Amino acid sequence: MGGRGTGTKVAAGIADDLARHGERPALRTTSGTLTYAELDRRVTTARDQLAALGPGQLVRLRPAATAEFVVTWLAAFTGGHASLLTHDDGLARAYGASVERVGGRWRAARTTAPVLHPDLRLLLSTSGSTGSPKLVRLSAANLDANAAAIASYLHLTGDDVALTTLPLDYCYGLSVLHSHLLAGAAVVLDDRSVTDPALWERARTEGVTSFAGVPYTFDLLGTAGWPQLPTLRQVTQAGGRLAPDRVRALAEQGAREGWELVVMYGQTEATARMAYLPPELASTHPGTVGVAIPGGELWLDPVEGAGDGVGELVYRGPNVMMGYAERPADLALPAGPGELRTGDLARFTAEGLVEIVARRSRFAKLFGQRIDLDRVQTLLGLGGHDVGCAESADGTRLVVAVPGAPDAATLAEVGAAATAATGLPAHAALVVPVPALPRLPNGKLDQQAVGRLGLTPAATAPAEGDPAASLARLYARVLGLPAVDPDQSFVGLGGDSLSYVELSLRLESRLGRLPADWPNRTVAELAARIAPGPPAPRRSPAWARVDTTIVLRALAIVLIVGSHTNLWVVLGGAHVLLAVAGVNFARFHLADEGPRDRVRRVARATARVAVPSVLWIGAVALLTGEPGWRTVFLLNDLLGARAWSEPAWYYWFVEVVLIMTLGAGLLTALPRVLAFERRHRFPLALGLATVALVPRYAADLTSYDGDVIHSSQFVAWLFLAGWAAAVARGRRDRVLVTAVLLAGCAGFTGSTPRDLLVAAGVTVLVWVPTVPWPRVLVAPTGVVASASLYVYLTHWQVYPWFETRWPLGGLLASLAVGVLAWQVVNRVSARLSGWVASLALPLPHYAPVQRTDEEVR
Repeated sequence: MGGRGTGTKVAAGIADDLARHGERPALRTTSGTLTYAELDRRVTTARDQLAALGPGQLVRLRPAATAEFVVTWLAAFTGGHASLLTHDDGLARAYGASVERVGGRWRAARTTAPVLHPDLRLLLSTSGSTGSPKLVRLSAANLDANAAAIASYLHLTGDDVALTTLPLDYCYGLSVLHSHLLAGAAVVLDDRSVTDPALWERARTEGVTSFAGVPYTFDLLGTAGWPQLPTLRQVTQAGGRLAPDRVRALAEQGAREGWELVVMYGQTEATARMAYLPPELASTHPGTVGVAIPGGELWLDPVEGAGDGVGELVYRGPNVMMGYAERPADLALPAGPGELRTGDLARFTAEGLVEIVARRSRFAKLFGQRIDLDRVQTLLGLGGHDVGCAESADGTRLVVAVPGAPDAATLAEVGAAATAATGLPAHAALVVPVPALPRLPNGKLDQQAVGRLGLTPAATAPAEGDPAASLARLYARVLGLPAVDPDQSFVGLGGDSLSYVELSLRLESRLGRLPADWPNRTVAELAARIAPGPPAPRRSPAWARVDTTIVLRALAIVLIVGSHTNLWVVLGGAHVLLAVAGVNFARFHLADEGPRDRVRRVARATARVAVPSVLWIGAVALLTGEPGWRTVFLLNDLLGARAWSEPAWYYWFVEVVLIMTLGAGLLTALPRVLAFERRHRFPLALGLATVALVPRYAADLTSYDGDVIHSSQFVAWLFLAGWAAAVARGRRDRVLVTAVLLAGCAGFTGSTPRDLLVAAGVTVLVWVPTVPWPRVLVAPTGVVASASLYVYLTHWQVYPWFETRWPLGGLLASLAVGVLAWQVVNRVSARLSGWVASLALPLPHYAPVQRTDEEVR
């Protein structure tokens, strides 16, 4: 039985005569809108420049959600060249990429382009059973036909506005761009995560009518919250099987809210799409992938033992690839027969809809990797484990069934071997004990039965209780809260830099390497990364990746105290910490919320610094008679003498951080500034940092005789540039931030070594988000970084006892006293929170409040 799509004729190609759409918007970027006429002109210019390098080039393209990338791709495409779309430098070298576009200019490589088939236009990476690099060869006809088919069944028009929610080196994400360009529609280029509220704020502003997602996209939206888009008319889904109940729920939600859900099925080998489910059938047939796309044909090839009505799904259409390339010589091969054996076992329903039931080729696609299940079983068998492997029924994990009565150690050993054989994270391999491996009547492994083991209550129940509840208790302990809801995030709970270090390292030990945006993810979302059952034992590598701000905080406070105690003289650590403070301000205090909520957030954070500081310095003043009241109340920078004096200026760093945090927080809480900051985060921060350089240079030019390097008005640029570094996106932004920081560092302190240390520290902060760090030092580094405020406050009273006799002892004692003070404060805070909770006093709700710009204004 077959399912045939209606024929389609490609009237125009993806990039044919872009100017025919005139002044309609084509690409909407953060820096403005590019019309089709402007896009056509830029593509023509870039194409002509590329032609000067000669015909038949293999162009290496680095995918990015930018207008420059789109122009580069279309110029190579329309110029008759082939493009290799990849971030992998090794892959580009292996296939002999001959041209690359850098900084808006074409750059020829030292190698000659390989021989290319004249129809070849695009190479996309996939992987075979061995995991070796394999490229899908696509022609202009493949790309044009698939874009035309998608535009046809999605009924795209020039009024549509799509949002790039998927990477452009992924065939699905690229097909969104192609189909909309063909229809004369607009594409909003943005690479932010779907969990970032700013992405959806921009989508509302741009009037987005559609977005695309893979199953993981909808998992993220389920925890982060569905976006409110009044103009939304269509949501498309592909890239893996979405559970039928989820499809039905989304379709019904769309019916209520006025948008359609279109479930689709495809493979890179078919350019992007082979089938789609008409949206009106999503609620009634949520387990199917629908019918063939226009111009395509689907049918079943009988497979022995597959069952009645089940066969391998085969597709024919003009979008089927030219073939694979496994070495450069393959790039010259002619196109194949235009027929694709999908490797999926399927059947047709009574209504003629395709329903995928299993994989024939025993491959599982998990976490973007293609896993050869037979190879995994063979490797485990060589290790003495007779197991059965399958992809879980929900498509999220590798299930390994172990027969007999294996003990916990055996299960852990199998889990470790499975993750080693596949490269999957530990939580993605589910090891399940079974009395015997489930078999089909023909004696073969029952893959569907093994896959369902991952959904049984016994298999999915965590060995140590609910992971979300466990993580929620961890959050509550670290943040000093009586309770935490799993639907809240670190930022939403009012987390700040003082708690960030401890919590991030504790989470790392439970979850492995954390996603960069973990502070904005909910507890429940992070808990979903924890594997059920006992964790598989694994050998810890000698090195770990640690957040750069954590390492800088620990190193800086050690350098500060060591210099004061005369163990060494390495100055500049405090100024690096000012830039770190700016980064943390942007991370934790610029949440998308209303003005009042932002003021409350900043007030809570500054109180966590100001209260212990005032109490400690006040106690010291009562016992010793100094410093004066201005220093006790952290007002010396504002009200004290402008020249350095001791001990009045000892706590300058704390004062500057408080002034900058309060000032920046109150400034960005002003409704108009808040609205501007949401739309132009980097320009605002960079502009403020640049303006803050004025008093720093004015002091030099006027021979100012007061303290410059410790006063807030002269060091504000460090904090503000740290803020800019945190919101920088892309190389250009980072280059600009670095330029501002280096301009400020030049000759700033009057000591070249000190200036160089500050410059090195802030440059690392801008460019290196994580650093390799000896695993044995991760825990002590985290403790020192977490306690850095208390070490700074207390070391003035500790190190003088050791300064002349034992400088190293002064450093160690200062660190120990600071860590002890930090632990005492944490315990007191936890007890106070528990006491407040026991009195049933109302506690603030820390979930972020989402408001539109209109409400803010």
